[in-house]
Amino acid sequence: MEHIRQAVELAKARGGTMAQQPALSPGLDLPRSNIGIGINGGDGSNSGTIALDPDQLESMRIISHNVMDRRSKPYDMLRTQVLRTMDQQKWQLLAVTSPTPGCGKTLTAINLALSIARQPEKSVLLVDMDFGRPKIATSIGLNCEHGILSVLEGRTVLSEAVVQTRIGNNQMTVLPCETSTSFSSEWMASREMASLIQAIRRDYGSHVVVLDMPPILATDDVISILPQLDCVLLVAAVGMSTLSDVEQCSKHLQSAEVVRVVLNKTAEKGAGYYY
Repeated sequence: MEHIRQAVELAKARGGTMAQQPALSPGLDLPRSNIGIGINGGDGSNSGTIALDPDQLESMRIISHNVMDRRSKPYDMLRTQVLRTMDQQKWQLLAVTSPTPGCGKTLTAINLALSIARQPEKSVLLVDMDFGRPKIATSIGLNCEHGILSVLEGRTVLSEAVVQTRIGNNQMTVLPCETSTSFSSEWMASREMASLIQAIRRDYGSHVVVLDMPPILATDDVISILPQLDCVLLVAAVGMSTLSDVEQCSKHLQSAEVVRVVLNKTAEKGAGYYY
């Protein structure tokens, strides 16, 4: 786990917390570990493609759809690095997670997905799998009656739960989580979830699938579903993620393909970055 090992070494050098890096540092380009349609509108009705509100996105610090915004550049760098590895390995499903809540994993997942959506040869599906604290729909301004839980419960089908969104000339497909549930661990380990993952691979085979997962150390959700996914992006936060957190994540991710470790919430004086 060289990606995480270097993060640990960096933390040790700075006294036990994640060391400060340039804004949204997606580096650590190191060897991998060794494992081997219907459209649902924002109001819950079938109303076609939903135009996302730029002001809503900006208020939530979602900026990577705008190539002219310099804050999108780190996400573009991260996108290029992640897609290069995924293309080389023929991976499709990318899990985005963090050690603990508050590290910015959901914001990273959304901005990364929108950055991928700007690529002319790429399509992206963004899935909210943080069943305890789903945030994707509210972050991008969707009010969805149906979502991933409806699919798992058999109340609707995948093609009716996805939402086609657009911002400018770019489109992003979203499978939201319509409400929170206290049974997230049970759903993650269920046959229904395994069937849904298979359906996503089949029906969205041409898409890069970005899955916003719960924090690793908060529940066993990520650990239970890892064998069904292709790779992981770990988002740690400067001043929040401790050395112990990162070391524990390293143990849990021993059998996973970690494509990158992002050091989030860094400060760059005078740059105007959010991170």
